Amino acid sequence: MRIPPQTTAPLLEVRDLSIVFDTRRGPLTAVDDISFELAPGEILGMVGESGAGKSLTGTAITGLLERPGRIAGGEIRFDGQRIDNLPAEQMRRIRGKKIGAIFQDPLTSLNPLYTVGYQLIETIQTHLDMTKDQARKRAIDLLAEVGIPAPEIRVNHYPHQFSGGMRQRVVIALALCANPKLVIADEPTTALDVSVQAQIIALLKRLCRDHGTAVILVTHDMGVIAEAADRVAVLYSGRLAEIGDVRQVVKDPRHPYTRGLMGSIPVVGSTAEKLTQIEGSMPRLLEIPEGCAFHPRCTRAMDKCSAIRPRPQRLNGGEVACLLYEGDKK
Repeated sequence: MRIPPQTTAPLLEVRDLSIVFDTRRGPLTAVDDISFELAPGEILGMVGESGAGKSLTGTAITGLLERPGRIAGGEIRFDGQRIDNLPAEQMRRIRGKKIGAIFQDPLTSLNPLYTVGYQLIETIQTHLDMTKDQARKRAIDLLAEVGIPAPEIRVNHYPHQFSGGMRQRVVIALALCANPKLVIADEPTTALDVSVQAQIIALLKRLCRDHGTAVILVTHDMGVIAEAADRVAVLYSGRLAEIGDVRQVVKDPRHPYTRGLMGSIPVVGSTAEKLTQIEGSMPRLLEIPEGCAFHPRCTRAMDKCSAIRPRPQRLNGGEVACLLYEGDKK
């Protein structure tokens, strides 16, 4: 049974995080002052269009942000410890042992020159005090846990001998080698067909239930979020538009951008002839407008939306950054 998020201390705390890219034209802000928390055993979905800052946020948490990108403000606390200012070597020990990562393309995580068993055993021995035989047994057990058939045979196979869905399962096993408390899953189902997507989602949910592992699920697919997540954070132009319980956000989205995302999902049995379309496109980093970044595309924009930047405020157990709800605490 899941640990209710409200009854435990946060495992992860992100406070006022800003990520900047230094360019010849000056610094460009890609993630702008976002805050959220994550409890043990919770799945937080992070959704938004390409370029919204979802993957960058995950990259910053894992300590894999590379120049010219840098954390320009805020802090990240994991398991009570601040980690955004740690030396690279110290962060490397946390990454893998306490924080695992699953990426969209499994081939970026797997070396084609080595068997999956070799890569699993090497990772296990790096983070856990085990002999090679013990590590091999754990590798086989992990492959079995993530649904790889005949794991004692497949452990000797190379990545190219696995299908896309099976490679993604191997990457999940790799991320779980040291029993991490947190897993960052960056678009883990995007390249997979629908039936395999469902299997990967079910696997992530089971890991949270059985091991108390917390997951940040980065995706652009609101359907995946609705199926897998406990809470959802909606990002737009590097800013937090809305965050709350996934059922509440899916059933009654508050931010106009979230409403547009939800309206673009086909509903079985619906008689509507057309889906909702959000006109325009998300602005480039050089062209983010003053005030609310979404106001040029918003059908409910007011004059003040072009001048005042809305800050996230509590609303119905979640938070929404929209001037429509200014002063509304219900």
